[in-house]
Amino acid sequence: MGTDHGWVAEHVQVEGRSVFYRRSVGRSGVPVVHIHGFAISGSYMMPTARLLAGRWVNVVPDLPGYGRSERRDRVLDVPALAGALLAVLDALDIDRAVLVGNSMGCPIGLEVAHEAPERVHRLVLVSPAGGIQNRPLPRALGQLALDVIRESPRMAPIALPDYLRFGPVNGLRLFHELTLYPSLERLLHTPVPTLAVLGGRDPLMPPPSRVHEVGRLASQHLAVVLVEGAAHAVNFNHPEELAEVIEAWLDDALLTRSARLPAGVRVVHVRSDTV
Repeated sequence: MGTDHGWVAEHVQVEGRSVFYRRSVGRSGVPVVHIHGFAISGSYMMPTARLLAGRWVNVVPDLPGYGRSERRDRVLDVPALAGALLAVLDALDIDRAVLVGNSMGCPIGLEVAHEAPERVHRLVLVSPAGGIQNRPLPRALGQLALDVIRESPRMAPIALPDYLRFGPVNGLRLFHELTLYPSLERLLHTPVPTLAVLGGRDPLMPPPSRVHEVGRLASQHLAVVLVEGAAHAVNFNHPEELAEVIEAWLDDALLTRSARLPAGVRVVHVRSDTV
């Protein structure tokens, strides 16, 4: 077990394999569990998690086969990763959580919310990748290449070792599967209160006009916030803004329009009956 400024880093056995996770200490209440994207570990989720740890217990796992968790015999698809996340929650005795996903972590969170809504207090989707906006695969690869240019260079020392460990073939296969995942359809019918946070410079996300349409079509459970100037990994490059948005939403300040959000952050859609 290791410690790092109020955090513990440990391994837990899940389905006979070792899974690595970080957990903040000293708080109670519904835990906030962060779900990383494809081919990368939970390390890049830590900037936002650290900011939220002042009020809630935060848990940042490396999903099975990623980061410092034990490798699997095969690469898990989105439904299998959702099942693995539920198994991680079971192993950590977390009955109910706020799930905060980025990129592929959003489809995983959506799968958990649809499969076991009683386990999800609220769902935060940060740059929910997948679906028609990222099809066909060559288009998605172009979007991904453009996003690499727009991301902070500070992310490279985290992302590159993770990507190399995961492997380019596995990464391409899983990324293709991600483009086929019906993210929008699952989002529109999410059974739990959901917040979507989008980056204004994220090439993998739909244009603002499409975002407004999504808000109009969505259930009463959805709020949408735009962070101007942010690329895909909002949780890494704009953690202060994201943490403030999440905190305001968990405090219900977004619903009453009483939240004092940072400059460059605006509410695109919110329903008064979100909770």
